[in-house]
Amino acid sequence: MTYTEEIYKEICFVFARLGLFAFGGPAAHIAMMEDELVTKREWLKKTEFMDLLGFTNLIPGPNSTELAIALGYKRGGKIGLFLAGICFIFPAMTIVLLLAMFYKQYGEVPLIEALFSGIKPVILAVIIQALFRLGQTTIKDSKSLLLFLAAYLLSLMGVGEITILILTGLTMLLMQQLSKWRSHHLAIEPMSLMLLFLTFLKIGSVLYGSGYVLLAFLQAEFIERYAALTSTQLLDAVAIGQFTPGPVFTTATFVGYLIQGVPGAILATVGIFLLSFLLILLLHPLFNRLRSSEIFSVILDGITIASLALMASVSWQLGMATFVSWVSVVIFAASFIGLTRFKVNSSYLIIMGGFIGWLVTMF
Repeated sequence: MTYTEEIYKEICFVFARLGLFAFGGPAAHIAMMEDELVTKREWLKKTEFMDLLGFTNLIPGPNSTELAIALGYKRGGKIGLFLAGICFIFPAMTIVLLLAMFYKQYGEVPLIEALFSGIKPVILAVIIQALFRLGQTTIKDSKSLLLFLAAYLLSLMGVGEITILILTGLTMLLMQQLSKWRSHHLAIEPMSLMLLFLTFLKIGSVLYGSGYVLLAFLQAEFIERYAALTSTQLLDAVAIGQFTPGPVFTTATFVGYLIQGVPGAILATVGIFLLSFLLILLLHPLFNRLRSSEIFSVILDGITIASLALMASVSWQLGMATFVSWVSVVIFAASFIGLTRFKVNSSYLIIMGGFIGWLVTMF
């Protein structure tokens, strides 16, 4: 096996495993990628990782999936780009599709919430560990600390993510310039497969933000415009996307299956993720050139600080939803110690957390 083939095999293995165990939404996915690819495998430096995170935050679509695609590109070129994205999406898509089949047959999804109650504290520990590590690289002085705090407060106040990213980037540029100057419902009519694909392609091309933002787009398209789902079905679809591993946007798989079966699930998934592959493929070379620009470099520094602040904001919100019992506190503490002191693989901790969550529910 050649060196190039070894790289492709490694990319497939890493991102398939992340797609299978990356519970908890984009912040958790980013934290697990940082742990696996920066700390353990040393594919790239922390600064390079944060640059890619800032870049993917600026373009529409699922940020953590775009980060996976960009990391695959950096490691294995154009082929690595597609391998990373497909391997990250496919496990989650498969799980969501199976759950959608069960849901359509029986109207409920058993045990998932019980498992997730034990997984959430582990995910929170993974995110906070990544925040500490990335913060050491990103927050280098009092100026960047102030920008981080400002972006964090704006996020808690409900200001949109892209607004925070742009404002922080431009503020970083302004501060640098000032410094220079001083020193010198049920489906009524099933949508056609083509319409289903185009609708998800449109959503993937304009959507920034979290699963809650995705919910608003799905509500507008599939309930208000096409009357293809009930409100209950839509909320269940988003819930499945939130508490299954891998990209939250695999909610599209669930919705597509409810409307047009397996072909609908596949086309919906392709539609919502397609632009992410194309944007990284087309813009990543341009990003590398822009990074050498002094002005763009300073703006990107501000954006990476805002990206870290958004992760911190998500951590706070996840913490509020996670610490609902003494069991969740114990799982979090054990996971955090396991990650930071004993370097336990986060995948094993996730399995442990899910098992404990199931046990607590059973007894």
